[in-house]
Amino acid sequence: MQDLLRAENISKTYGGVFALNKASLTLRPGEVHALVGENGAGKSTLIMILAGSAKPDSGHIFIEGRPADIHNPLDSQRLGVAIIYQELDLFPNLTVAENIVIRNLNFPEGPFVSARKLEAFCRPFLEQVGYDGSLRAIAGRLPIGQLQLIALARALSMTARVILMDEPTSSLAGDGVERLLGLIRKLREQGTAIVYVSHKMDEIFAICDRATVLRDGETIGVQEIRTTSPETLIRMMVGRDLEKRSRSASQVTSEVILSVSGLTTEKLSNVSFEVHRGEVLGIAGLVGAGRSELGAALFGLDKLKAGEIRLHGRKFECRSPAQAIDRGIGLVPEDRKIQGLMPQMSVLENGTIAVIRRMQRFGFVQRDQELEAVAPLFRALNMKSASMRIPVKALSGGNQQKALLARWLLIDPDLLFLDDPARGIDVGAKQDIYQVIAELAAKGKGLILVSSELPELLNCSDRILVLSNGRVTGMFDAAEATQESIMASAVGMRPGDRQ
Repeated sequence: MQDLLRAENISKTYGGVFALNKASLTLRPGEVHALVGENGAGKSTLIMILAGSAKPDSGHIFIEGRPADIHNPLDSQRLGVAIIYQELDLFPNLTVAENIVIRNLNFPEGPFVSARKLEAFCRPFLEQVGYDGSLRAIAGRLPIGQLQLIALARALSMTARVILMDEPTSSLAGDGVERLLGLIRKLREQGTAIVYVSHKMDEIFAICDRATVLRDGETIGVQEIRTTSPETLIRMMVGRDLEKRSRSASQVTSEVILSVSGLTTEKLSNVSFEVHRGEVLGIAGLVGAGRSELGAALFGLDKLKAGEIRLHGRKFECRSPAQAIDRGIGLVPEDRKIQGLMPQMSVLENGTIAVIRRMQRFGFVQRDQELEAVAPLFRALNMKSASMRIPVKALSGGNQQKALLARWLLIDPDLLFLDDPARGIDVGAKQDIYQVIAELAAKGKGLILVSSELPELLNCSDRILVLSNGRVTGMFDAAEATQESIMASAVGMRPGDRQ
């Protein structure tokens, strides 16, 4: 069978550092092909080159055996290649329909476009992906899960033979994930080939036919999914057997760092719990359960309607993030790019910005002192960066997360709220972050860990609090809990309801 797409010896450097070094990828018609590797391995760079949004320094691309000249996204679209980025490239101020047809070669552009023509063109593709909302809805006002569906509908509308998907389920809830995987199976039956970039091994083994492994910008090998294992792929990704770290609950003391009673906000209702010194309290719940809103309330971002917060036994009325930081509360937000990092600023500046006053003399920042403070943290986090002076946006997702985490390690709060800190990063970076969590707990810090992955919560937490529709529906000892019991609580089932 002739390959539908073949990329050979693709190289790309940024600032003298190889993002790709003679990497290769082959794709068969009707194949779902996983592209896996640690953050910074070159996965996103490779699919951006295939999509025409980045240019390789060297190498060749072939479509059905013929050389393909791809200089921009329109060239890629003409060849039947479409991409869905992890950071969705939709226009927030345009409608759903406008986002689908703009620069779409299958929709004739003109000075005037009728609503009827937009409806006739867009609706079939939106229905195919399960979006049943208004075509006139403004994209920026829609939840991320619906935006993911719109981006997929746009790719389908381009009659793409190849669809490149970069972490397509990172923003989807359980039912959205199942709908997407079902749609991918239908596309495969129709002969559409899909490059599936993901860190989620369960999805890869559920949907993919083959996997290409990248490490440090190079193609390490290709595996048939039916004859390999997650452990084999992970070993190829990281170049070693990955040591799974677990932690003991023995470091938890009786001292209460944080006590929350009857906490009520616009989203939360009568939430109560405690966090002890040395404890990791996991927070579970479905999308919209109020997990992130709990962090916002503790950090002074959301106003309290009722309830009481006590920090080290003293009543604490938090009215701003600055006040929370002064009292020893930290928050690593769920969306690092929008809520956490300053993308144009350097890696160094993002790490030290919250403590920059400590490093000033006569109003001038002492760069040597900055480097001295943050360099050991970056080393401890196994952070990979060509230079601390480059913009933080140039780093991979996992290394961006480590830069954000380093900021809070410099601040050194007594209580740290971590909102899905390992979302969308590779297994190696996850283990580095898990180790940091364990070390902070061992030092007597209190940690609140939100995660969408139940195995992560069970491995990292001492206890797990479950939220559903803004209310506490369960509290479990992590050593005794099961994924089934936590999920039952997350959907509002009581113990007597379970069959």
